[in-house]
Amino acid sequence: MLDVTTLDLAVIGLYLLFMLLVGVWFVGRVKNADDYYVAGRTLGSMVLAATVCATIIGGSAMMGRAGIAYTTGFKAVATAIPYMIGMFIFSAYAGRIQQVGERYKIESIPELFNYRFGTAPKCVLAAMVAFAMVGTVAAQVTATATIIRLLGGQIGISYEMGAFIATLIFIIYTAASGLFGVVYTDVLQFFMLVIFVYLLIPVSSINFLGGFDVFWANLDKSYITPYMDGQILGDVVTYLVFTMAGAEMWQRAFAAKNQKAARRGMFWGTAVYAVTIALLFLMGLAAQQILPNVVEDFGTADAVVPALAIRILPPGLTGLALSGILSVMMSTADSFLLVSVQTVVSDLGKTFHPQMSEKREILLSRIASVVLALGALVIALYIKSAYDVLMFAWAFYAASAGLPALAALYWKKATTAGVMAGMLGGFVVTIGWKLAGQPFGLGATVPGAIVCGVLLVAVSLATYRKHPSVMIEL
Repeated sequence: MLDVTTLDLAVIGLYLLFMLLVGVWFVGRVKNADDYYVAGRTLGSMVLAATVCATIIGGSAMMGRAGIAYTTGFKAVATAIPYMIGMFIFSAYAGRIQQVGERYKIESIPELFNYRFGTAPKCVLAAMVAFAMVGTVAAQVTATATIIRLLGGQIGISYEMGAFIATLIFIIYTAASGLFGVVYTDVLQFFMLVIFVYLLIPVSSINFLGGFDVFWANLDKSYITPYMDGQILGDVVTYLVFTMAGAEMWQRAFAAKNQKAARRGMFWGTAVYAVTIALLFLMGLAAQQILPNVVEDFGTADAVVPALAIRILPPGLTGLALSGILSVMMSTADSFLLVSVQTVVSDLGKTFHPQMSEKREILLSRIASVVLALGALVIALYIKSAYDVLMFAWAFYAASAGLPALAALYWKKATTAGVMAGMLGGFVVTIGWKLAGQPFGLGATVPGAIVCGVLLVAVSLATYRKHPSVMIEL
């Protein structure tokens, strides 16, 4: 096992305390529900870029993907690039999302569905969003618990205790300040992430090995050989389709101060993420040579990046690097937790209690932050791989909601019946495919998304003349 110095633990403790204080400080800026959910629609392109990048590079994207690079190699890249492509495409129409939100006072995808297709599609989508977002929070709890267990191994902190501590941290500053606290802590965490993780650890790893030539000479080239199988194809489709309906990014677009800020923020945040794909791959491969027994020592390949930091960095810098790694999980967990809260309280709760006051809505949102985070904790205690938790949460949501969300934004002929048929058909096929053991080794998102698209188009074309939906006019 690797030892962490008292200095490093002090640095990490001070950093986490500072983040909590920043989040609590923003409580005063929350005057109404609009402030809590979309930060008063005040976010500029630079702030958006930082929060988008910090949100994308979560525990599953960093620790999970580095672990995949460590164990299987090329799959880490094959599953990252489709998400990057999807996010670049999303940045192209993020301005339209901002414009729709500002004109029609819409703050979420379920609200857009309500405007175009009515209450039933809104509620179905909201339930899917809530579960997918809670599952994503669970992935961050899993990754953070792995780090806390690694740090606290000397004093007997278990994975379960680490998961509880992680959940408590996520609850405090998400519940307190809403999107204001989430976004501006993301900005701070973004710089920690870039400087002390994505620059410091790869450079130090190569230097530790004696230079790039030594690293390359000792690299097993089979790990960088491209290949494709049914499971990778399923993950590729999941990532690509998920970006169409990623509720956390729609929320960011709705929060932008104008169309240009939405487009530029999404684009530059994704551009930074593109660079990190190669750096994560490098860290995972370097760890094969520096730490050949990570799985045996820590029980999971998710521990690769923090273990690498502890092994190669001097005291003090190790603490800063581990703080940067923790910032990744914090910035992603708070984003997805806030979206799930918004979905449950605003999209679902106000459907049944439309006269809910803003004061009561904010109070219920803070209560929901606790309840939903505890739900994520339960998932994390059962599935202890960050990547597996993420794909579990995203597979059915991507298949069921990706194409309908794009149709709601652009396709005038999309109807209530078509959207309902697409979402429910995609959901049933995805779940059924998983229960059947994923025949032919094909990921469940592939058949689910195909069925969703076919039903969406066929039923909409059959019903739009008699039952047209409300159009979006810009």
